[in-house]
Amino acid sequence: MAIIYLLLFAAPQLLVYLYLRERLPPPARRWLTLIFVVFNLPWLLVAVRMFSGSLWGISRVPYIAPWIAWQFLGWIFCGLVCVYLLGKAVWRLGGWAARKLRRSPTAEPPHRSTALSRRQFLVRATYAYGAVGVGLSAYGIWSAERLPSITRSTLVFPDLPPGLNGLRIAHLSDVHAGIHMSEGKMRDIVNQTNALGADLIVQTGDMIDISPSYIPDYVRAFRDLHAPLGVVTVLGNHDRYTGEDAVVRGVKDAGQVFVKNGAHVIERGGAALALMGIDDPRNWRADDPQDDDLDQALRTTPAAKDAFRILLAHRPGAFDGAAPRGIPLTLAGHIHGGQFYLPVVGWSPGRLITKYVMGHFTHGSSQLYVSRGIGVVGVPLRVFVPAEIALFELRRG
Repeated sequence: MAIIYLLLFAAPQLLVYLYLRERLPPPARRWLTLIFVVFNLPWLLVAVRMFSGSLWGISRVPYIAPWIAWQFLGWIFCGLVCVYLLGKAVWRLGGWAARKLRRSPTAEPPHRSTALSRRQFLVRATYAYGAVGVGLSAYGIWSAERLPSITRSTLVFPDLPPGLNGLRIAHLSDVHAGIHMSEGKMRDIVNQTNALGADLIVQTGDMIDISPSYIPDYVRAFRDLHAPLGVVTVLGNHDRYTGEDAVVRGVKDAGQVFVKNGAHVIERGGAALALMGIDDPRNWRADDPQDDDLDQALRTTPAAKDAFRILLAHRPGAFDGAAPRGIPLTLAGHIHGGQFYLPVVGWSPGRLITKYVMGHFTHGSSQLYVSRGIGVVGVPLRVFVPAEIALFELRRG
């Protein structure tokens, strides 16, 4: 089974290489061979780990994932070549059909074609593809490394208690303290968030990326995060991979309120605000409404039933359980906006996971906001999906 998976991932790269090698001029072949070897050397490490049974060990995912993701470029190029060949076949078939239907038996005089030859097309396409790939990668790395942008939104609720009118909430998600998120950058993010002057700060999971060794960095940076009504946090799937108990201790050491399948109730202007938090599902499925977690949170916090409720969930699918229960607002993360977005087409790889990739959604009187997140997972790239800190102002209307 291991060798089947290895061939499945590596075969497109090999097919692209063999196809291009036979059709490119000798100078281009040498460059192609060099690129192919460099980009496929990581497969030696992948093969060793695959046959040793440790490929998907949690501590190794951040280092393996970038290499596997880069291989998908080979699949894309293979797909482009297939589209080219299919188009050329259709063109030739159309020409053949036109000649058959032509009534005049007189042969046309030969003429010199001004179209690009196949070899010229492949050479130029290879160089263009490489240039675009390098450009997008450079942009993606820059976008992933810079500080989050601030997304400001006003959320209107007809039944918002007067005491909560004008409440400002800063929403952070998916920090992923780890190999791509240093303590220094986290301090900058904390300063950036504090400067917003929010009344309340919430975090919807994935504070730590896999290894518990990054928890002290997170604690030192985020202990300076503050708001008048406090900082309330729930866990994400990467926090559980890291070690749930260790992350919870870190969150509390940073001065935050941790909520798990319950609610933290806050008083403001004579009104009660219940911040409901649910755990990341252990038996996950796509767009899981997390009915059991929601019911447990409601049962264990009877006081929250009379308060204005906001659900904090890591995965946005919980909105499908929150809306039927009349929870006005759900805040989530997890998807990172897919980390890659096609602006014209309007598509992101996150669509393969959920229908709630990023941004604002409504269902009846309930609303959902899915953060694009702050950190990255696996590949340190963000292409047309900048990191964000969301700042909401609640209004009655």
